[in-house]
Amino acid sequence: MIIKRVSEIDDQIGEFINKEFAEYGVQSGVELNFEEFHFVAEDEDGKVIGVITGHAYYNEVHIGDLIIDKNIRRNGLGRQLVEAVENAYKDKEYEKITLTTFGFQAPEFYKKLGYEVEFVREDKNPKLSKYFFAKSI
Repeated sequence: MIIKRVSEIDDQIGEFINKEFAEYGVQSGVELNFEEFHFVAEDEDGKVIGVITGHAYYNEVHIGDLIIDKNIRRNGLGRQLVEAVENAYKDKEYEKITLTTFGFQAPEFYKKLGYEVEFVREDKNPKLSKYFFAKSI
């Protein structure tokens, strides 16, 4: 056996992950319900100005990244992208949306959107304390 680091997941690795992940859920008596999502905001010229990514599986939706162009932050685009995810999944079989963010990023932003802190993993540098959020949908 060898263990190596790869820079990209090719078809063979992707198929292995999907097959084993799904089969383990079935063996454990849960339905996978897996899907990835990417919502993109573009300006009038087609330039990307915001992205939200993540995946849904089992009974939850997880927001992985929310990135907004630094020149247009604080204008409501982040809220609109989060709401796009909420609206896309609210009538499906998922119970909650989860996410994590660091202290220097956006804990107050997510609180304003109705997300509740489940846990904070404190760090000696408060900017690097990690906040775990959830919101029922």
